[in-house]
Amino acid sequence: MTVAFATGVCVLAALAHVCLVFLHVAPSTAVSQRYERQIDAWIYPYFEQNWQLFAPNPESVRLRISARTAAMAPDGSRQVGEWLDLTAVDDAAVRHSPLPSHTAQNMLRRAWAAYDQQPTPERGRMLQKYLANIAAERLAARTRHSFEAVQLRVVSTPIAPSAPSTPANLSSGGARSDARYLPWWQVESHDR
Repeated sequence: MTVAFATGVCVLAALAHVCLVFLHVAPSTAVSQRYERQIDAWIYPYFEQNWQLFAPNPESVRLRISARTAAMAPDGSRQVGEWLDLTAVDDAAVRHSPLPSHTAQNMLRRAWAAYDQQPTPERGRMLQKYLANIAAERLAARTRHSFEAVQLRVVSTPIAPSAPSTPANLSSGGARSDARYLPWWQVESHDR
């Protein structure tokens, strides 16, 4: 009886997933428009469909995402922590792993790309929370103090296209970096 019930639940879940993905990728209909919010809540950020596997879009900018923490001191002042380069942490984890995880390589970068696009205010809030949670989780693993808020700094540097006539050492030498500071975001308290 239990096996039959579990099998039924799995079949229903798989059927619901296939239907929701179909409504997401199919041309717009009255049903997909009416339930767009629910469909998007199921699809993003884990089941997003794109063509990058078959026709990857090379990165045109190099991103360095850093984060820092803030906590309220007993006297009411805000104690701000040092910047932690989250991109460098990800790069080091990939560099020293014989079988690096695709998720570990791309989670932060893809979360930022999705947040930066923000097609709707509702999705923007969801992606802001997702990005803040990624930063808070990584900061909590590397800090010794408690914090209630995080701030992100994103430094983007354009990557010059490679050309046969351009020497390798001059290909990105003149690129100007652009730093963007996001506002402080409240996160669940991370006590140590």
